[in-house]
Amino acid sequence: MSHLLQINDLEVKFALRTGDITAIDGIRFTLDRGEKLGLVGESGAGKSVTGFSIINLLSKPGYISKGKIFFQGNEISSYPNEKMRKIRGNAISMIFQDPMMTLNPVFTVGFQMIETIQAHREISKANARKIALEKLKKVHIPSPEKRLEQYPHELSGGMRQRIIIAISLLTDPAIIIADEPTTALDVTIQAEIMDLLQELCASDNMALILITHDLGVVSQVTEKIAVMYAGKIIEYGSTDQVVKHPVHPYTEGLIKSIPGTLIKHGEDLVQIPGMMPTLTNIPPGCAFNPRCYLKESICTQKTPELRDMGQGVQAACHVKQRGNRQNNNEAG
Repeated sequence: MSHLLQINDLEVKFALRTGDITAIDGIRFTLDRGEKLGLVGESGAGKSVTGFSIINLLSKPGYISKGKIFFQGNEISSYPNEKMRKIRGNAISMIFQDPMMTLNPVFTVGFQMIETIQAHREISKANARKIALEKLKKVHIPSPEKRLEQYPHELSGGMRQRIIIAISLLTDPAIIIADEPTTALDVTIQAEIMDLLQELCASDNMALILITHDLGVVSQVTEKIAVMYAGKIIEYGSTDQVVKHPVHPYTEGLIKSIPGTLIKHGEDLVQIPGMMPTLTNIPPGCAFNPRCYLKESICTQKTPELRDMGQGVQAACHVKQRGNRQNNNEAG
């Protein structure tokens, strides 16, 4: 049985005057119907570029230089733009970070929703309006008839984000890619939006890719986590296993920076030293080595591969992989 979405060795580059730089370096993962995956990492890790690559929304000079993307068994990474438009916003929808940047301020909510439906389906304006109302009700927006006549600036941030989610549901997509969907919202509204996304995935059997820097949010929403660093996936596995028993030192640092996780009462939160390297200055070997407390000489010379570490988790760390082999040999 094939996966709903399958990413094989995806590589994305940006063509600059000084030469091409690699933004995504050989990542792979799968997603099944109804499954929820978290893409986690600091700014610059490549999370959003991965999401844009899936729906072929890479802006020039970005381009897919290697690898394949399969959706429902079809290789969509090679689709021309016209063919991809039948999938983008239709079978695969994306929720962007800032609802005010997504919604057009000069058109009413209703106009934008109806236009979206008619762009993908041959349907009358009256029937499109019925669908728009139905989706607004689904995301628990009060007085949906009134909201259709309003402009984006007349609505609160949480209300606008719910409308963005409703727009993403208009064509009953198989996958929703949510790129930092709660960044501009306060904590209470963030929780409501996350609950809503989970509810929709359960009721409509939709798959979700949640792009975020917040491991705390991901741990409550997703079933799988892919931790990204400098364009690579450096840890991948079930959410429960990755959060409770992180393998890679970077994942461990991210989790230990969150109160109430691996840090015991009275202990200081962990701060990972340094910053994510820029794409033009990625260090040799493991990209994380300048910030890593486990660094050895091999870490500065050879790039670690993503390998099985047991318990359904894969990690790319020379030191942890060696320790895992030693433990397996002793057990054997």
